[in-house]
Parts: sequence; structure tokens; C-alpha cells
Amino acid sequence: QVQLVESGGGLVQPGGSRRLSCAASGSIFSINTMRWYRQAPGKQRELVAAITSGGSTNYADSVKGRFTISRDDAKNTVYLQMNSLKPEDTAVYYCNADIKRLYWENASGYWGQGTQVTVSS
Repeated sequence: QVQLVESGGGLVQPGGSRRLSCAASGSIFSINTMRWYRQAPGKQRELVAAITSGGSTNYADSVKGRFTISRDDAKNTVYLQMNSLKPEDTAVYYCNADIKRLYWENASGYWGQGTQVTVSS
């Protein structure tokens, strides 16, 4: 069984910073691409940032230059450093990862439970 657990959400003022973490645990052989999504009230879930096992990254245009995704493979953890936060960044942030449980299996997608980030004065 594999679990993804996010942490780091909370209330932050506009212009502030926050770092989200997502730790994968359980029966894990390898982790391929790891991603952060977000979903604001009344809106569809959108991809915020992704990082491959080789370290390549991509970002949504709305967060480029403000957010940084990184990973620590020794800890099976992905991070999202969020700077210069805006009220429109308010959302539930979800972690997603493509994980192989056993070496002969194909990778499957797993989701965390989400963590709320609220940007407000």
C-alpha cells in the first residue's frame, strides 16, 4: 500500500511565502514524475508544477518565477516552495506521483488528501 501525505498548508498574507511537502510511504520500488495540482472553489483541478525523476521541471504560466518544485528521493518527498503569493493562489493543493511498487509492475498514479492554502490579509 502506498500513501502520499501533504503538509505545510495554512493562512498566509499576500506577498508571503509557504513551503508544501508531500511524503510518499509504503511499498515503493521507484517514483517517476511527481506533481502538484490545485483546486480553487468552483474551479477545475489544475496542474501547478511537475518534476521528473531526472529533475526536469515544468510550471503553469500563472506560477512561473514564483513557485519552485523540488524533490528529495532519499526521503521520497516532493516540495513546492511558493513565493510572492497572491489571493488567487488560494486553493487546496494536491500531491500526485507515478509510483512503481514492484520492479516488474508499471507505475500507477497516487494522490494525497490535499492541504489548504489561503492567501488573505
